[in-house]
Amino acid sequence: MSNQPDYSLLELASVREGDSVGTTLANSVAYARHAEQLGFKRFWLAEHHNMEGISSSATSVLVGHIAGKTHSIRVGSGGIMLPNHPPLVIAEQFGTLESLYPGRIDLGLGRAPGTDPITARALRRDGLGAEQFPEDVARLQTLLGPLQPGQPVKAIPGAGTNVPIWLLGSSLYSAQLAAMRGLPYAFAGHFAPRLYREALRVYRDNFQPSERFPEPRAMLAVPAIPADTEEEARFLATTSYQRILALFRGQPLWMKPPVETMEGLWNAGEEASVRDFLGLQLLGDANSIGQQIDNLLATVEVEELMFTVDIYEPAKRRHALDILAATRRQSTDSTASIN
Repeated sequence: MSNQPDYSLLELASVREGDSVGTTLANSVAYARHAEQLGFKRFWLAEHHNMEGISSSATSVLVGHIAGKTHSIRVGSGGIMLPNHPPLVIAEQFGTLESLYPGRIDLGLGRAPGTDPITARALRRDGLGAEQFPEDVARLQTLLGPLQPGQPVKAIPGAGTNVPIWLLGSSLYSAQLAAMRGLPYAFAGHFAPRLYREALRVYRDNFQPSERFPEPRAMLAVPAIPADTEEEARFLATTSYQRILALFRGQPLWMKPPVETMEGLWNAGEEASVRDFLGLQLLGDANSIGQQIDNLLATVEVEELMFTVDIYEPAKRRHALDILAATRRQSTDSTASIN
């Protein structure tokens, strides 16, 4: 690639075992502020429901909270799970956010419920599922676009704000839809790495230019455990291993302290499943992660990388951003010297 991709962050507001949600969200604010200081482009929050250990369920509320505690970084949803919400409500929420924080709000949309079927029914959108996603996206585009003469339903606020809509996905479906609609696209490589090359190629090959996005804009989300040494990174990574293991076992997803070894905590099959889930994980010190990013970018063309950083200690998690930011500066410097 001739240009280095932008760096961004995905946040689940993960609750450490024993911490309160209030403490968790204060840590998320500090994390976002540090990312802003380092020049990260976006800070997105993911919608999940009925998951002990993840506190980002009221996603639009947290988008507003983080935007209000920062100054320049773009803040958005990664994503709003559209089957759970009437498009008009989302248009009003994000139109209000854009009115409060002009030019800083993104609306990433997913077509999964982000939860289990029972909870999906509790969200009161039963029967209006993923099959309606293309129509709901089109409604949102209309509601956030300029008012049309005789338009019967208006998002007030929302109309005319043109909040950028991103489509998110872990398969080829949303890649095709984003390409057809001329929208930016983000692939969820942080939990579903298998199809990342195919999906991003489908998106780029089939992209239809739109007025807002004349060129494709692709993002790849990847998990990252940056640390000062390889040994420390391997140690810190056991926090995410324990959480993903809990996910597979249907247990609460509290963040647990790292452990010296996972031996005895998982069996061989579970270890294989966790490592497959984290197939795109970047792990190591600055030099190692920089090389891993270069290797990844040799396999796929993206304008942006979005990192999930699952580290137990808030201070070490913020320091991980220093290391990531250094890899981008090193890559930019080396590219400039080559040119």
